[in-house]
Amino acid sequence: KLKLNEISEGVTKKIKIKRLCAAEGTTYGTCNTCHGNGTMTKVTNTILGQMQTSTTCSSCQGSGKTIISKGSNTDSQGMSYKEELTDIKIPAGVSEGMQLKIKNKGNHAPYDGIPGDLLVLIEEEEDPQLIREGINLHYDLYISIPESILGCNVEIPTVNGKAKINIPNGVQGGKILRLKSKGIPSIESHVKGDLLVHINIWTPQKLTKEQENFFKKHQESI
Repeated sequence: KLKLNEISEGVTKKIKIKRLCAAEGTTYGTCNTCHGNGTMTKVTNTILGQMQTSTTCSSCQGSGKTIISKGSNTDSQGMSYKEELTDIKIPAGVSEGMQLKIKNKGNHAPYDGIPGDLLVLIEEEEDPQLIREGINLHYDLYISIPESILGCNVEIPTVNGKAKINIPNGVQGGKILRLKSKGIPSIESHVKGDLLVHINIWTPQKLTKEQENFFKKHQESI
């Protein structure tokens, strides 16, 4: 799982993988049946003349190799599972469900063949404050009635730390402030998303007598 700041900047993760490899002590030689060709050629005499056909060698299954000796605790092809640590470089801008293909980090092919690829499935860790929508981020900011009337400076979280923003006087609930390039970079281009700050005005459910008298006194003028 990746955090938003890791997705924003890109990160290298060290992971443990388990894959099939040629076991220690396993050695290979040239197949005696096909002499390393991987195929068998058969010539058949017909009334039209000789017909030549090629088929996969049944002894080496087309690899052209055979096992000379096998290591301990191996399968019939001299393979066994091994665990290893590997570094996975994850580019900035990946998203939930995306798969990264890491070449030659999958299972080894039998008879000392070319390894396959490792597929890494991306999962995102939910952020407690920021909500991701594509390359944009959303944040719900709650301010008090006096702050909405008079304006204020507040500190908000971003994907890479904190940022101070100015809330203008007379701001209305539901207004959205856009912070350019404070979102997630696109994995397909150099474009970077924005951070959208949603203004919510917090209304107290209980007032002191003094506060209640204040609002009653000014309710017609506000």
